[in-house]
Amino acid sequence: MMHIRISRNKDEMDLDLIHQFLSEKAYWAIGRTKADVIKSMENSICFGVFREFEQIAFARIVTDRVVFGWVMDFFVVESEQKKGVGEYLLSSILKIPELENVNGLGLRTKDAHNFYAKYGFEKILHPDTWMLKRNLK
Repeated sequence: MMHIRISRNKDEMDLDLIHQFLSEKAYWAIGRTKADVIKSMENSICFGVFREFEQIAFARIVTDRVVFGWVMDFFVVESEQKKGVGEYLLSSILKIPELENVNGLGLRTKDAHNFYAKYGFEKILHPDTWMLKRNLK
């Protein structure tokens, strides 16, 4: 994993890559508009992983920095998967000062439970107490 680095500088993020991956390849974001990708990034703590100047991974955190944090839009481009990039990204996210006092950090996944479990994520206790209102438009 030589020569990779993480940046939180939103100006460095490759918006075209992020939008393309999310809107075309990420089951949770198929069809998301570029405007919505930009807006979601503006309201989040963003992380880009770069090899030299090429972005190879992305994630964002939505948080109030006290009660909750939510891992969103976590991906590694296909050519860089299974090389430790995702592990490097997630372990770096978990070390940021903005999350050190947060009561809980959550996420949703359809296919990466084992990956996240290695970092202490577990199924939500008492899911019957959780509710969700979809599409607030």
